[in-house]
Amino acid sequence: MASFYKQVYDILALVPEGKVISYGQIACIIGKPQSARVVGWAMKRCPENLPWHRVVMADGSVVGGEFAQMRRSMLEKENVIFLKDGRVDMQKCRAEIALP
Repeated sequence: MASFYKQVYDILALVPEGKVISYGQIACIIGKPQSARVVGWAMKRCPENLPWHRVVMADGSVVGGEFAQMRRSMLEKENVIFLKDGRVDMQKCRAEIALP
């Protein structure tokens, strides 16, 4: 499982400021499209030097329990665009990441 987490973190490191990526998107990039939940587990253990706040739900929802509002504030500071219903505008802010 550690190598899966490393793959998650390597992808996360590529997400630029002002962009977001979904849990499922990361899972697909790794080649494990059914593993979005495991990506979530990896995010709970994410090293602090990575932009963990840039990972959102596929519909743009910002989750994270007690950290959701803090994550939203961090994304707002990066000029991430939000829809009126509070979700990230995924059409405008989704990071397009591909592994070489």
